Amino acid sequence: MFQTLQCNEDGGMTDADTRMPRRARPTMEDVAQMAGVSRGTVSRVLNGGRHVSTPALEAVQRAIRKSGYVVNQHARSLVTQRSDSVAFILAEPQDRLFEDPNFNILLRGCTQALSERDITLLLTIAGTQADRKRIGRYVTAGHVDGALLVSDHADNPLIAELLNRGLPVVACGRPLGHEREVSYVAADDRDGARQMVTYLRSRGYRTIGTITGPLDTSGGVDRLAGYRDVLGEPDPRLVIAGDYTRASGEEAMDQLLRQAPDLDAVFVCSDLMAAGAIVALQRAGKRIPDDVAVGGFDDSAVATAAMPRLTTVRQPLSRISGEMVRLLLAAITGDPPSAVILPTNLVTRESA
Repeated sequence: MFQTLQCNEDGGMTDADTRMPRRARPTMEDVAQMAGVSRGTVSRVLNGGRHVSTPALEAVQRAIRKSGYVVNQHARSLVTQRSDSVAFILAEPQDRLFEDPNFNILLRGCTQALSERDITLLLTIAGTQADRKRIGRYVTAGHVDGALLVSDHADNPLIAELLNRGLPVVACGRPLGHEREVSYVAADDRDGARQMVTYLRSRGYRTIGTITGPLDTSGGVDRLAGYRDVLGEPDPRLVIAGDYTRASGEEAMDQLLRQAPDLDAVFVCSDLMAAGAIVALQRAGKRIPDDVAVGGFDDSAVATAAMPRLTTVRQPLSRISGEMVRLLLAAITGDPPSAVILPTNLVTRESA
């Protein structure tokens, strides 16, 4: 019922109640009737689609679109004891989110995969110890159903805290020290590094250095291991640690040139660091790849923007984000931890 105003005989206005039928809000029963299924089937579809046949799932989804049915999230949360929200926790300083394109790809992919299931993604940045404590309290207080942890470091206590409080967690990359406790999705970093170093050797390069990622992360550890798989225990002069930032790549390349002036190739364990290494090489008057070849890792937008364009290792970030969401939803429903390792492949361009 709603109110309207009408003119009376004096030309004045009077209140008049006009009883007009309001279009009823579609219910689960309406959706079930349109789809030709039971109300229970509709409920299972709305709660993740487990144990629902493909034809029934498609029929319910069509009925939802046609009827305009909207889930009452508050009522649903009371019944399911879930928030229908997931935290994306980036364990890096805030500026890394904007500098490193990999994080944006992962964030976009996770957001899209969750939105298809009507689940909200909350971005949180745990770059400091204080941030980690605050975020740990927040995400374990019932505000989210689970967490996607990106760029975890071995000395970060956050993952242990989340596990101790029973929050489902999926890590991007192998969570060092927690591989049996946490589901994770990773690129095959070690094999990707082997592909790159093998390629550099096949091109005739013999003094091959490397700029590693942080050695308290699985990517840093595994890419260095792949380098060693091909070359054996390297000359210490040829291995410099970076932190996946452009600045660290530039600084590490300067150090490599001082320590190993006979260097003829370098495997840099991220495209962003490789872009910094190219700046240092060009400043030193080195031609790429004539004097020093450069290989990266990621195949991000940085690789094609570099001059010369980077030979690199492609990791499937879009697939990684989709698998992370899949494993987290499974963990929320009680599935045990599992791991997915996705293949990488070499992409050759002008830098090597």
